[in-house]
Amino acid sequence: MPLLDKIMLRSALTAAALLLTVGATLPAAKAAGDGVEPPAQNWTFGGFFGTFDKASAQRGFQVYKEVCSACHTMHLMSYRDLSGLGFSEDEVKAIAAEYKVADTNDAGEPIERTALPSDRFHNPFPNDKAAAAANGGKVPPDLSLMAKARGEGGETDGPNYVYAFLTGFHDAPAGFQVPDGLNYNAYFPGHVTAMPNMLTDGAVTYTDGTEAKHEQEAWDVVNFLMWTAEPNLEERKHTGVKVILFLIIFAGLLYSVKRKVWASAH
Repeated sequence: MPLLDKIMLRSALTAAALLLTVGATLPAAKAAGDGVEPPAQNWTFGGFFGTFDKASAQRGFQVYKEVCSACHTMHLMSYRDLSGLGFSEDEVKAIAAEYKVADTNDAGEPIERTALPSDRFHNPFPNDKAAAAANGGKVPPDLSLMAKARGEGGETDGPNYVYAFLTGFHDAPAGFQVPDGLNYNAYFPGHVTAMPNMLTDGAVTYTDGTEAKHEQEAWDVVNFLMWTAEPNLEERKHTGVKVILFLIIFAGLLYSVKRKVWASAH
């Protein structure tokens, strides 16, 4: 076998061995994590060709606006970003106009004005101390990147965890003591959380007529949170497909050239 063929074969075998080694260690790493491993869900954005279910994400924004935003901020999001979910310019303006923001006038005096599409999402509290005082001494986490912050690195690990958490509230098992003012959650590390179960059947009335069951609300808001965490996911994956196709074609051309150049050596 020519030397170049041996090198290419050895490289391929080495890469395959590394992939097998990494794949074999993943279950053990997950098993060592704290808390119960959340069940895997079939998200549309998962996989190499994943895309967002924008209808679900729009419903998820409604859940966030009507339920979650009472406590949780989204510091990284502006109202104009919602156009990426399919909201029209007029719809974005109308959403922003529901809120007031602090500003200053031309004289430098503090005023309160109607929010514009360029403004950040409304903060339910004036500062962190007020947020902590209203929530048992702890500031509710910002949700801008929550779907990516949770999990163990896999693309859908974070969404799986957030969905499991939102649907994991129920009575504690026999013998498990939940301190006063806290709540039992099957998937939260330690199983005790200050957050109560905010998503219940009918917590919102969907504008598109979808039945607002607890699990549906959780599913939709996770789709929204994944979009806020990685709004360029679809563009990234489309670019990845193009790059892979290019590399396949390029590799084929290189192999053809190699065969032509080394033809006399065979």
